[in-house]
Amino acid sequence: MTNAMEVADRAEAWRQRGSRFSWSPPDESAEPVEVFHVEVGDPTRPTLLLVHGFPTCSVDWIELVELMSDAFNVCALDFPGYGFSGKPLGWGYSLARDAALLDHYLAEVVGCESAVVVSHDRGTSVSLLHTIEAAAGRTRTQVDHLVLTNGNIYLPLSNLTDFQRLVLDPSSAPNVLEIMTPAMLAEGMGLLTFSPPRQPGDAEVEALTATFAHDDGVKVLHETIQYLVERAEHETDWLAALSALDVPTTVIWGMSDPVSPVRVATYSWDNFLMLKPGANRLYLVPGANHYLQNDRPDALAQALRHALDPSGEAAPGPIDPQPQSPVLVDCSRAAMPSGTEILAGS
Repeated sequence: MTNAMEVADRAEAWRQRGSRFSWSPPDESAEPVEVFHVEVGDPTRPTLLLVHGFPTCSVDWIELVELMSDAFNVCALDFPGYGFSGKPLGWGYSLARDAALLDHYLAEVVGCESAVVVSHDRGTSVSLLHTIEAAAGRTRTQVDHLVLTNGNIYLPLSNLTDFQRLVLDPSSAPNVLEIMTPAMLAEGMGLLTFSPPRQPGDAEVEALTATFAHDDGVKVLHETIQYLVERAEHETDWLAALSALDVPTTVIWGMSDPVSPVRVATYSWDNFLMLKPGANRLYLVPGANHYLQNDRPDALAQALRHALDPSGEAAPGPIDPQPQSPVLVDCSRAAMPSGTEILAGS
């Protein structure tokens, strides 16, 4: 049971662990914006970058930061329009801008040349775009390993909520956002996208409320959710581009997600990732909803360490004998064997 102090202090304690830097998009078509970030761990160790989704922020990663900071310098930021970063109206929020921000952040703020990148929800598209740009030599930093967690990377198989559709639509967004409060948004998400459902007063819900309220984040929701349009225009091209890269790519998915259901992960794996170059893996996490990093941070950390283990091949199945262990569903291969070859044991 979460005590009252944990509820009250979660978002504020996270804010106090971080700092801000000013950033302008490379095209200089927007005013500089203040970007919040947190770094935890030994700066001499490999960098683990955690990339948040919509409409939340780096506060999602609190537990995973603690679980991974023994082996990594763990870094996380709030994109403009989110969390404790600036949220100016009309700023021009986009996936492309945020991919450029990731490169700046790693190179100039963290001071590293490469990172393991773990992404969630909207962040999967940002990190995917950064990975493609890095492989083409158009960035200063490289991606050592790309990890994709629950996000609608293939929108035709998504289950967008009524709220998402209403806020996306310019004809309905003003009326919806006029009555929406940070608490209403956080409480609705707590009931739908966490397992078990989180009630008002829960530490996660209260932290989301606080970060949505910072700099009146509700006012920019119509602008920030336009990433869905950008994603829809490019999602197949981006997945196809990733499928040709030898960057190791791991998919780790909470099984109980009603918004980004498992079929998004399996379709993307079967059609784009299973036969791609590099060491690639697909994991499912029982008992986890959309926010698997909050529902099952232990399992996400376990799957992440398993995927990053360079010791060799692993057989599909639970990666630990304990109940509710993450399940390794598949590893990539150079080609699909025929049924005859399978039966012959070759």
